[in-house]
This record gives sequence, C-alpha cells and structure tokens, in this order.
Amino acid sequence: MLFDFHTHSFFSDGELSPIELIRRAHVNGYTVIGVTDHASMSNLDLIIYNVVKDCALAEKYWGIKAIPGVELTHVPAGYIDQAAGYAKKSGIKLVVVHGETIVEPVEPGTNCAALMSTYVDVIAHPGFISPEECSLAAKNNIFLELSARGGHSLSNGHVAQVALAKNAKLLVNSDAHAPKDLLTFDFARKVASGAGISTAQINDVLIENPKLLLKRINC
Repeated sequence: MLFDFHTHSFFSDGELSPIELIRRAHVNGYTVIGVTDHASMSNLDLIIYNVVKDCALAEKYWGIKAIPGVELTHVPAGYIDQAAGYAKKSGIKLVVVHGETIVEPVEPGTNCAALMSTYVDVIAHPGFISPEECSLAAKNNIFLELSARGGHSLSNGHVAQVALAKNAKLLVNSDAHAPKDLLTFDFARKVASGAGISTAQINDVLIENPKLLLKRINC
C-alpha cells in the first residue's frame, strides 16, 4: 500500500494536470493520492472547481483513492483557520498547511496557528517544530510530514525525534511537482528510515497513520 497526501498539479507549480498526476501515481502503485496545490484566497476557488472534478473521475474509472486537497501556502498565520474552514466547506477534503520549513521565509507562528485549527489535517515540512507544538498535534489529531522533497527534508530528523517523543503522528509525503518526484514504497521507507524511524515504527508511519488520516477526513 502506498499513500501520499501532498502533491502538486499545474494549478499551482506542478508540471501535470491533476488527472495526469493521478494516472501516473496509479501506475506507480499508489493506493491513495492527495492533490494539494499551493493555495491562498486568490486561487482557492479555481482549485476547488477543477481538482474536485479530476479526483472524482479518477476514482470512478481507475479505483485509486484521489483526494481533492489544498496546501495553504504563506497564508498569514492569523488567517489560516478561516482559509482552511472555507476550503473544507467548499468541497475540499484534505487541508495541508505549508509549515515552517527551514528553506523558505514562512511566517513564524504558522505551525501553531495550523495546529489550533479544527479544519487542518496535515502540517507539511514543519521545520524546527517545538515539543509543545508536537503535543498539540497529538492532542488535535493533526499529522506531521516527513518530506521526501529536497530542502524541506533537511529537518526530517528533528521532526521525527520530537514528534515521536510526544506521540504525534507522522506521514511520509512526496511533495511531488513532477512525475519523477512520485514515491515508491521502497523510497518512502528510505525517507522514514533516514529520518530515524525504527524498523518497528515503519509500518505505523507508512501504513497505519495514513489509514487514520483517511478516517479523520472521512475518505
């Protein structure tokens, strides 16, 4: 089983249409893909209108679970809850927030604001997330990403160490922008292992936690 809750189409900065992205993921062996284009209030309606359609088509004809989502990116921390709520109420199933990665100038406080929102499901590449924030993630059942993407992945070891100490749930996501970025199960395992996930914990990160996220978002 191969799960990936963070990918991008050409409705933000990816290379492919949503349907081609999903098709290539399906051929790659994906069980579930979340199409989560970069979004703010300027393009949220466009993404909702288009991505929902392709996800429904793919699921009907190919059997892959294709989840329409967004990655709220560089949205002011004080507006994250409102933007996430708007997305969920408008047909988006999966809300990812672009976390405080160490390679971009994300507003401080973004992780915390996202973790306080009842509409947010995943924090992508959360950077130097604090123990207190990981406790909040565990309490509010919000998932933290171990990123397969260069740059963002530099803090995976920190994220894994602090999250596991506070019982926060981890996922491996591709943050794919091109076909070459899509995961294989073997590579997802390597990303988790490289972050310090033990052999005994790999199954939780790659399979059980994704199943729990699907329950959270009713998919």
